[in-house]
Amino acid sequence: MNDGISESDEAGLLPETAETSGEAEGEAPRPAAPPLSGITFEELPPTEPGAEVISAAVKTLPNAPGVYRMINGDGQVLYVGKARSLKKRVVSYTRLGGQNNRIARMIRATATMDFVRTRTETEALLLEANLIKRLRPRFNVLLRDDKSFPYILITRDHEAPMILKHRGARKRKGEYFGPFASAGAVGRTINALQKAFLIRSCSDSVYDSRTRPCLLYQIKRCSAPCTGEIDLAAYGKLVEEAEAFLSGKSKSVRAELAQEMERASSSFDFEQAAVYRDRLAALSHIQSHQGVNPQSVEEADVFAIHQEGGMACVQVFFFRTGQNWGNRAYFPKADKSMEPAEVLSAFLAQFYDDKPVPKLVLVSEEFEERGLLAEALSERAGRKVAVHVPHRGEKHELVEHALTNAREALGRKLAETSSQTRLLAALAEAFGLERPPQRIEVYDNSHIMGSNAVGGMIVAGPEGFSKPHYRKFNIRSEDITPGDDFGMMREVLTRRFSRLVKEAGPRPVREGGDENAEDGGPSDTLPAWPDLVVIDGGKGQLTAAMAVLEELGIADQPIVSIAKGRDREAGRESFHMPGRPPFMLPHRDAVLYFIERLRDEAHRFAIGSHRVRRKKAMAANPLDEIDGIGPSRKRALLRHFGTAKAVSRAGIDDLMDVEGISEQMAEAIYDHFHEHAG
Repeated sequence: MNDGISESDEAGLLPETAETSGEAEGEAPRPAAPPLSGITFEELPPTEPGAEVISAAVKTLPNAPGVYRMINGDGQVLYVGKARSLKKRVVSYTRLGGQNNRIARMIRATATMDFVRTRTETEALLLEANLIKRLRPRFNVLLRDDKSFPYILITRDHEAPMILKHRGARKRKGEYFGPFASAGAVGRTINALQKAFLIRSCSDSVYDSRTRPCLLYQIKRCSAPCTGEIDLAAYGKLVEEAEAFLSGKSKSVRAELAQEMERASSSFDFEQAAVYRDRLAALSHIQSHQGVNPQSVEEADVFAIHQEGGMACVQVFFFRTGQNWGNRAYFPKADKSMEPAEVLSAFLAQFYDDKPVPKLVLVSEEFEERGLLAEALSERAGRKVAVHVPHRGEKHELVEHALTNAREALGRKLAETSSQTRLLAALAEAFGLERPPQRIEVYDNSHIMGSNAVGGMIVAGPEGFSKPHYRKFNIRSEDITPGDDFGMMREVLTRRFSRLVKEAGPRPVREGGDENAEDGGPSDTLPAWPDLVVIDGGKGQLTAAMAVLEELGIADQPIVSIAKGRDREAGRESFHMPGRPPFMLPHRDAVLYFIERLRDEAHRFAIGSHRVRRKKAMAANPLDEIDGIGPSRKRALLRHFGTAKAVSRAGIDDLMDVEGISEQMAEAIYDHFHEHAG
């Protein structure tokens, strides 16, 4: 046993290994758990299988709190658990008799165990949640969607504050309001706030370069402080009103606007009265979209769980400043035998692992560790956090409302899952696959006369489109003739599958069910290799794709290309597969509609990626290519000369007239634009 601990241990992490570093290429690093001190770490060698391994481990375990991991022979973590007493908790796994099927399978698969000793059970709970999110063990309850929530930010680092949507670390100075359940809820609220308070949403660089009001001023969604249409003192008052509204003082803000409207009307200033009227209408629009706004709950998150058909849905409502800021449904992965309270308890610990905690958490189920969770959340937040199960009054009504939404959301999810399962089975039959596909990859290209070419890959599985797995490929080969779709597809597939072979190894043989799934069902995460590749194109595209796969030594990858019908008529597509003559699916066939949806989604994604790249290219400025020219000097040059083209024509003396441009910098700018002259 190691008595010394490293800084990573104190941060609530295990010593960094290939499985605990947990940050795959392309993934953002996850936040660390709160500081934990007094942790020791030990590992038991894989000397005995199953229950015997666990029995051997018990002999050396202390009666102290900590976290344990059960690991199989391949080094994969099966389960992460925490305990008030490691010895008493782990001894319960030493016998297979009396265990449910899930626990029995877990014990049989255990080849070794790891342990982390903590000072308190609270620290163990926090560390357990952190490790589950990092390692995603097969037998734990898993929170599938841990995306950060969006906020509204009113900046405080500029003379004229702006309003914008914010997601991620709070590095910028300003006032943050949230969380909101979705980006759509934030967007709707910001639009209404612009109408009500006329706050700018443009970037600071656009603000600094304006010489006349923009369209938002013309349609009465901005007061145009950039060009002095409103003085900064009056603009500051609008910002204060917006912050007061978002802080829960909506009644006082509305009352003040109503008074101003009456005062303007009494003075026969009907134009100004109409402005106040429109602002009041915008505020009413915000509150009408917020649904339930409780009178007795200032700040709380409300959780309700419903189980049915082997699945669970957790519905979350967010209340801040007495206002409902939206809700979201989660579908955690959990064993069918687990009770709702057990699922909800595990879900909550993971949910708040990297999210801000409100003063009050309302839940629909009583669970054993509710007090421990409240203590852990209080420790994380640095203030008291209460976790309650209300049985009467307005708080109980909020939980019941969330429960109704959970029940309805799960009903929709079950219907979608059932429909998707039938579709995948029919698709496998139509295309001669050995099993219903767990991962489908669809490829498409987008460009304009070969410029800003982008390849797009979308992924679909048993639960529909999997957007976290989407990928875009900027076509960068100089050997491809502009507009050569075959060459673009070759580059995309070469880059995709050469990397796949390198990272995931040869394509595995999967028959009957996913080897990672329990009871033959779909796995929580999609397999690395696609069960079907779909390409938008005809026989030529298929030939190009097959050549790429052959070069990479991939001989058994199912692949199909879709050729558009006569006059590009939907429903008349023909399909090309290796070893089969071209064929069509019956008109109005469900599989045909499904394939069309996949193709259209790939087309949408590729076009969107192309537009982003084209927009960046159009916005690129020659001044960005000059060493030493940052945002300040670039802004000064554009203010002085108007355009980058005018800068390119300027002489050294003229350049030196610009504030911040020295003789040496002026020569560098001049040389940049004239090095190829003559």
